[in-house]
Amino acid sequence: MPENKSPFLDTLFLLRKEGCLTIFTHIKEISAQEEQKVADYFESEFDRERLEFLSDQIDYDREAAVWAAKVLYHSAQLYLVRKNTAKDLSQFIPQYKGKRNVPSLLSADLSLRFLPQIMAVLQNADPEDPLIRLLENILMEFHYSAIGFDINLERVNWEEELKDATYRKLYLERIVEKKDDKLAEIPYINRLLIAEFGLHKDMFWRELKEVNH
Repeated sequence: MPENKSPFLDTLFLLRKEGCLTIFTHIKEISAQEEQKVADYFESEFDRERLEFLSDQIDYDREAAVWAAKVLYHSAQLYLVRKNTAKDLSQFIPQYKGKRNVPSLLSADLSLRFLPQIMAVLQNADPEDPLIRLLENILMEFHYSAIGFDINLERVNWEEELKDATYRKLYLERIVEKKDDKLAEIPYINRLLIAEFGLHKDMFWRELKEVNH
């Protein structure tokens, strides 16, 4: 556990390590020092996960990682703390302004992979909550983090999206892990999966249907 107390860092650390969230009685302001600590923490986490990428060509994107961490942190706090926050939702949950590429997608995923769970809780509490739409927009852009969660991806050019071999491998692996039927039945993705499985499809995903292209 991080030694220096930081509500921002401690909350994210606990979520990643224990699957638990700390909700405070009010939304605490995040200092520049806390942002730096979170950036350093996620860099070490990225380096650890990068060992599974089988590629050392993907760099850590500090800007994307910190932005995503703040989105996740504020989303969790806004589940309970909503007094006088309606007009400031876009400040707590800003759209990403950096470059969208494989490093930013994978760096942001360190936090955003938990966002669908928060969205599900928000939807159960109030399906009309305007916060849900803000988070949906983020996950439509960073949809690697939304695999297994129902997000509208009709406009995605999949050949362009998955042109990077490492990102494509990770994307397909998460589809299989989450058993995301909706994504797996997209013709382009289905073709990739079937080719990847080869004669061993039933071993990996017996229920997967082969889509007629």
